[in-house]
Amino acid sequence: MNRWLTVDLMRLWRWARHSQKGDSIGLGLSLLLLGACGQAQPGAPGGRSPEATAMLQFINPQPVALASAMTNPLLFDSVSDFAEGVALVRMKSQLAYINRDGQVSIRVADDNVTVATDYAEGLAVAQAGDFFGYLDRSGSWGIPVQFRKAKAFSEGLAAVQGGTKYGYVNPQGEWSIEPQFDLAERFVNGRALVKLEDAYGYVDTTGRRVVPLTLKDAWSFAESLAVARVDQLYGYINPDGEMVVAPTYDGAFSFAEGLARVRQGRTFGFINAEGKMVVEPTLAFASDFSEGLAAALIEGQWGYIDPTGQVAIAPQFDYAADFSEGLAVVQKDGRYGYVNPQGEWAIALQYANAGKFSEGRGRVQIDHRWGFIDTEGNLLSGAGFKDIN
Repeated sequence: MNRWLTVDLMRLWRWARHSQKGDSIGLGLSLLLLGACGQAQPGAPGGRSPEATAMLQFINPQPVALASAMTNPLLFDSVSDFAEGVALVRMKSQLAYINRDGQVSIRVADDNVTVATDYAEGLAVAQAGDFFGYLDRSGSWGIPVQFRKAKAFSEGLAAVQGGTKYGYVNPQGEWSIEPQFDLAERFVNGRALVKLEDAYGYVDTTGRRVVPLTLKDAWSFAESLAVARVDQLYGYINPDGEMVVAPTYDGAFSFAEGLARVRQGRTFGFINAEGKMVVEPTLAFASDFSEGLAAALIEGQWGYIDPTGQVAIAPQFDYAADFSEGLAVVQKDGRYGYVNPQGEWAIALQYANAGKFSEGRGRVQIDHRWGFIDTEGNLLSGAGFKDIN
């Protein structure tokens, strides 16, 4: 699905959800290669770590010269969001998962692992050499390295590429759906998007084709509806493959909180599940709704609108992210901070970069390294924590 780029690319890449299915064959943006930790996209680190614990406290950082002002900040070369109680961190060539207190919770046992992802249903995709497998909660291989590509588990199954085709394995690594597709996505409410040659369709968890592979473009289901293309226009189908929102849009995105972002011409609006336009397509760009608000680009600045299209937080930011756990990352004058749903500063602008809150922790970049803060802006700090080892 083509995107109409109406603003600076550095702002838009954070918002555009890639619909080109080739981009989703790999692990996506949640993976980080060891040597490639860019400032704009913090990552999932790579390496090893024995058991270690740190004496921890929270300190309140100041906006200026944060790193030099802290005695023992718990900072890493790169970090991921917290998921299932742990976050992946990298220090030089070493990988570990820490818990919310900053203690090393999971040591990656295999020194050959260079890439890993968040845990999903108790297993984490990891790469060693040219192939992928899954780590269990002990950090050992739960499913040995053997796949050319691998994706996170969802509803008890994971899409993997064995040879040249995709199929699905169970948590024991056994084939539940034999490899036969050119592309396979995760299961959502019992349906998974698959592609064979130039056509898309959906299978259930037994591998039965519940929506024939006849679509020219389609997305995974969200809130029981999925984007589908007919000729050059987009609409929405239900889990039986019936077109329930007519294909009348130049671009369409997944439903979130009962509304879906659509594009008509150069501008964006929102429709409900019946296809009624509830926010007229007058926005230069917008994100999906999250926690009742959607970031919107209005006259060159980012703000937030409510589900009726009314401005809830005035446009004033150079960048604005989705709300998560009551806070949203925003950027202004080259620094990042967090606002609450009323538009008030919850955590002042002070970071070189920042990520969403997940499980009570937000990842932030201080100088060239990454750490975690709580919802009051207190930085997790570990006395004597000099190395994952």
